[in-house]
Amino acid sequence: MASSVYDFTVKKIDGKEINLEIYKGKPLLIINTASKCGFTPQFKGLEDIYEQLKEFNMEILGFPCNQFGSQDPGSDEEIKNFCDITYQISFPMFSKVEVKGNNAHPLFEYLSEKAPGIMGTRAIKWNFTKFLIDSHGAPIKRYAPKDTPADVLEDIKNVLATPQ
Repeated sequence: MASSVYDFTVKKIDGKEINLEIYKGKPLLIINTASKCGFTPQFKGLEDIYEQLKEFNMEILGFPCNQFGSQDPGSDEEIKNFCDITYQISFPMFSKVEVKGNNAHPLFEYLSEKAPGIMGTRAIKWNFTKFLIDSHGAPIKRYAPKDTPADVLEDIKNVLATPQ
């Protein structure tokens, strides 16, 4: 049983497998993303936050998902190109995953269990669900897709201000 997000191995968008332990000691914002969603413009706000806070060891991790309205049908390479060209994304992007159901990536099963949604629901309901992780790898809050990056900025700053 996982005790933190650092217990998971994921595949970067370039195909390399990494253990999330490389982010140990850093607060994280983990998002299931999509390239063709009404919430896709949130990429700009996420990149703005990343540029503003990366020097304080904040990391944003994007995981494309095609489970909601088939809004990320492209290959990993197509998704990477879209993010690079359209939003100049510099935060780490990962290989496409499923975030719910029988084939859900174990990381998202863990996040859904440890940071349930409104009224205790565990299932991720749509693209751009966000999970704030403290510097010890513990999920501390889930944000709905409609919550913009600006809406979560204060909570991120509070996590950054918390002594390690």
